[in-house]
Amino acid sequence: MTSRERVRKALNHEVPDRVPLDLDSSVVTGISASAYGRLRLALGFEPKPVKVWEPLQMLGEVDLEIKEALGVDVVGLDRLSTSFGFPNVNWKPWRPFHGTEVLVSEHFVTTETEEGDTLIHPEGDRSAPPSGRMPKGGFYFDAIVRQDPIDWDHLDPEEWVRDTFSVYPDSYLEYLQREADDLYRNTPFSLLGHCSGGSFGDIAVVPAPGCRHPRGIRDQQDWYVAHASHPEYIRAIFELQCEIALQNLKLYGEAVGDRIDAVFVSGTDFGSQRGPFISPKMYRELYKPFHRKLNDWVHANTSWKTFYHCCGSAVAFLDDFIDAGVDILNPVQTSAEGMDPGMLKQKYGDRLVFWGGGVDTQRTLQFGSPDEVRREVRERLDIFGRGGGYVFNPVHNIQHGTPPENMLAMFETVKEFRESASRE
Repeated sequence: MTSRERVRKALNHEVPDRVPLDLDSSVVTGISASAYGRLRLALGFEPKPVKVWEPLQMLGEVDLEIKEALGVDVVGLDRLSTSFGFPNVNWKPWRPFHGTEVLVSEHFVTTETEEGDTLIHPEGDRSAPPSGRMPKGGFYFDAIVRQDPIDWDHLDPEEWVRDTFSVYPDSYLEYLQREADDLYRNTPFSLLGHCSGGSFGDIAVVPAPGCRHPRGIRDQQDWYVAHASHPEYIRAIFELQCEIALQNLKLYGEAVGDRIDAVFVSGTDFGSQRGPFISPKMYRELYKPFHRKLNDWVHANTSWKTFYHCCGSAVAFLDDFIDAGVDILNPVQTSAEGMDPGMLKQKYGDRLVFWGGGVDTQRTLQFGSPDEVRREVRERLDIFGRGGGYVFNPVHNIQHGTPPENMLAMFETVKEFRESASRE
């Protein structure tokens, strides 16, 4: 099978010739720039500066030669926009604290504090207050909360949405069409799209790191409190956001058609390590109606599958996700409470595609031995790969400091499993 055929089989809960592999198709299935630089060397490739295509998490762009060497089956369609509101164009060198040689957009504009922290500015505008901070010696940017004093009696959902989401301009749609055509015609990969606006309540979006002067509730703690104290404000934001998301889905569909196989709809985390962030009842009241609207549109108008990212213990929401039309669950955080791989596959494997869960990035991949990595990867492939409906990826992005020998152990085990499946 080609990669495209393989992924489509898996997404339709059919058994492909081998388990599909993802690396770097999205902001939640990638690899940090520093880890990627070390992986290239471990695989025997020449060192080269790493393109940081997602600066908030400092994710590195995986080169085609590495994807081919590893047998990766999926590529992401959108590499133009960033969390900080500027495009990835005209690459320039930059040196982060860990010393990896990287390339960043010409609009990647930073200043330094007296303490040595690195601040990044929205839209590359140094005259605007910084929206991200990388602590001295750090590896990633943290969003800076830039919330003005809140008048709780006069909250305006329209201004919140205007500052955060917009309908795709023609220039962006033309870029999408060119990129989709090129990848579909000239590569064997399955394509994962990404449509803006579906991540209702995404805590990475709430501080609006790409906006010069965001208004409304932008502090994460205040945002969660407002779910209980001002639910009408949250609901009004979601209603307006949903209108934009539906427009963007339609425009996205016109631009890329059936060249993509799945679309990243939501990156909102509803789970913590020990349980849900909010109650299932609150999810049903505030989130589920809007998820259903977007998923219904996708299923009625395209052949795409809907990709939902939800960290932590998501088990309390899975029946509702399925009822709302979610097709794909990521990152399948098996270390969280109630997220046992065997239970997930047995109970939900015929209704959800699991995209992730291949190895724990909090413990095993980062701090375990290569043998421990091999054992866990093989176990997850045996469980999740049974009967189709699975795309291998670690639990979320491969982090800075991950030992190269552990990354090699992971990919080697995937290769061995796939080869054995092909012979059967």
